[in-house]
Amino acid sequence: MKLKVFDNTASKFTEKEFPIKTFEGEDALLTLKSAVVGYQANQRLGTHKTKHVGEVSGSGKKPFRQKGTGGARQGTLRAVQMPGGGVAHGPKPRDYSHKINKKVKQLALQRAIFDRASGGDLDVIENFSATSTKTKSFKVVVDKIIETGKVLIIDNSWSPAVALAARNIDRVYMVEAANVNALDFCHYKKIIVSEKGLETILKRANA
Repeated sequence: MKLKVFDNTASKFTEKEFPIKTFEGEDALLTLKSAVVGYQANQRLGTHKTKHVGEVSGSGKKPFRQKGTGGARQGTLRAVQMPGGGVAHGPKPRDYSHKINKKVKQLALQRAIFDRASGGDLDVIENFSATSTKTKSFKVVVDKIIETGKVLIIDNSWSPAVALAARNIDRVYMVEAANVNALDFCHYKKIIVSEKGLETILKRANA
């Protein structure tokens, strides 16, 4: 598949062929969805907690007499129907982690790359370089390729100068090619990747 390859300053581009696997129809979409759900589940902490009746602090004394009040009988102020009482069937700490098989990750990454590339949302740059650590100089390059919206930028490895120049751009998220996954490709609609970074990603996807 042919993609635009911009020079370092994003002032001009050429087209280059990359070995991106082609999918037709909805092939592998279910696999992509399964992987995305798994990645999202693995990000959940599962630390939510509410107190049940036995954990709420307070007296166990009967709040008022059984009969003669005209109201419903109550046994304790800690009951779930009382203000400040316990919570019935509330969330408890649990493990949301979800195992994703290696082949599922690989196929999902292949499909995610294809979707972004075929949709014109994946652009390539020869390499990310910064003559200084100034944010403005790096922002100019990004704006030339993608004017607005959130952008995922991927490189094989980030040099200290580029990392300092890019980190203060609020619409830019940086990730290394060895760590990018299908969820990243789905979460960000616009992606800029260096040539070396794309080579690493395709090597992982097509291995």
